[in-house]
Amino acid sequence: MIIGLTGGIGSGKSTVARAFAARGVAWVDADDVAREIVTPGEPALDIIAGRYGKRVLQQDGTLDRAALRDIIFATPAEREWLESVTHPRVRERLLAYLERLQATPAQGAPSPYVLLVSPLLFESGQNALVERCLVVDLPETLQRERTLARDNVSREQIEAILAAQLSREQRLSHGCDVIDNSGDESHMREQVSELDARYRALAQ
Repeated sequence: MIIGLTGGIGSGKSTVARAFAARGVAWVDADDVAREIVTPGEPALDIIAGRYGKRVLQQDGTLDRAALRDIIFATPAEREWLESVTHPRVRERLLAYLERLQATPAQGAPSPYVLLVSPLLFESGQNALVERCLVVDLPETLQRERTLARDNVSREQIEAILAAQLSREQRLSHGCDVIDNSGDESHMREQVSELDARYRALAQ
């Protein structure tokens, strides 16, 4: 069974995923895959560089993610173009990783189910790959505060990223399960424990 885990920027998806991993659950992160498909030698990087030129490349030939982010969040049409290049490739590689995890469990111990962690689970259509959707939720004001404290991005970019993602209400309406991550870590881990027991029962 594959569980899709999603949430808006700054919601703490990776922290929640690590709490599941501590309980023996395998996971694949769509953000990691999205970074992987634009490394040197990957076709997507060549396509992106062909459109924007050296301004989106570091001196060593790797993608300048900050420069690309400035472009795509300033112009919605450019973001849509980039997604048309990256989303199909991310999906293809996610499928390969998920199949590999299910066929050859990590460290020899079978995972009771697998998590697909993705900030754009619904927006990208990746929810079609999962049996249930788990939303990590918190108020948008707290999302902004945590993102400013964690990431080197401006308030304007945070607002642009929020605008590009589903609203909190839309995300919750699509979810099967919810983790309230507005409190402390122990509260989050209690919810993970309860959901883990539920998912193990469903997977059987």
